[in-house]
Amino acid sequence: MNYRHAYHAGNHADVLKHITLARIFALMARKDTPFAYLDSHSGVGLYDLLGDEASRTGEWESGIGRLWGRGDLPELIQDYLDVLSALNPDGGLEFYPGSPELARRLTRPQDRVLLNELHPEDGRLLKANMAGERRIAVHQGDGWLLPRAFLPVAEKRGVLLIDPPFEQGDELQRCVAALEEAIRRMRQTVVAIWYPIKDRHQLRRFYQGLERSSAPKLLRVELCVHPADSADRLNGSGLVIANPPWPLEDELRSLLPWLAEVLAQSEGSWQLDWLISE
Repeated sequence: MNYRHAYHAGNHADVLKHITLARIFALMARKDTPFAYLDSHSGVGLYDLLGDEASRTGEWESGIGRLWGRGDLPELIQDYLDVLSALNPDGGLEFYPGSPELARRLTRPQDRVLLNELHPEDGRLLKANMAGERRIAVHQGDGWLLPRAFLPVAEKRGVLLIDPPFEQGDELQRCVAALEEAIRRMRQTVVAIWYPIKDRHQLRRFYQGLERSSAPKLLRVELCVHPADSADRLNGSGLVIANPPWPLEDELRSLLPWLAEVLAQSEGSWQLDWLISE
């Protein structure tokens, strides 16, 4: 419980995760019926890029800092950019939205948002940041229990983000178990699992576990800013998405080459494929 996302807010991994999440919200909203968004490891929801934590690492400068102010930004990321612009109306880049803030701004009045953060201080800040929003509930418990506690949802449509800190050696396996629990309880749930890429060899058992899961279909999305051959640094990140809404695959296929070029630090690359296809 030592992980604090404020040190890493707005980095290349956040850019991939949040652009993808914004597209999922947009595609889910094509139907008028409500959906519920569940976030297992929420963080504080909103980050000050000029604050002490983010300034110590400066990771955002090679992440969202490379997109901010460009004139060639793809139309598909406009929803994501609109949230950033609303948070930074003066034109400078100071505040960055975590997934709870994106959900607050990109879901609709009929949608429900369930957030969870175990870290005591981050949980307190998250509650403060979300205060006054009647359709948003903030819980401070074990994020791994979220599928069991809240699925199935009354809305009959749900999006679950599983985004743990990866401080413990078994968290990839726990991600697979949480996916299984979510699909067992509500088969049509859109489940997105974020994971770090350091050495791809370390992910083989994770991929194998996902392939053996009961997800009806499972899309793998990866973006690297360095070659994935060293376990000493964050070379990239990935998302596996169960039941991705159509046409998310096509949208990401058009965005990933551009993101790999813009965010590359030594050598950019991307991958998009199905671990489980229909």
